[in-house]
Amino acid sequence: MAMETINWNDFMRVELRIGTVLRVEAFPEARQPAYKLWVDFGPEIGERKSSAQITAHYTPEQLIGRQVLGVVNFPPKQIGPFRSECLITGFVDETGAVILAMPERAVPNGTRLA
Repeated sequence: MAMETINWNDFMRVELRIGTVLRVEAFPEARQPAYKLWVDFGPEIGERKSSAQITAHYTPEQLIGRQVLGVVNFPPKQIGPFRSECLITGFVDETGAVILAMPERAVPNGTRLA
């Protein structure tokens, strides 16, 4: 299968920003096991909410204070009773569980992926 190519302008339209997880709650109403996250993306973007299916590898306590990479310019999405405002990114492991995409070192909240 051939990979579709994009140009630089396509990539620049995606706002991939770093943020710090402030709060995590269980999301029992979700169809798949998930958490509700509140993430600080810095003064320009502010706090955004997200539903993330990351329960296989992370506990709520492990997520608080972690920096995560999120897409902040998708339109909000209603997931059951929760309105998700960004997409937290990660990689699927061999079991289908998500491993978060995170920076190697801390960077200021709101920093854009370069």
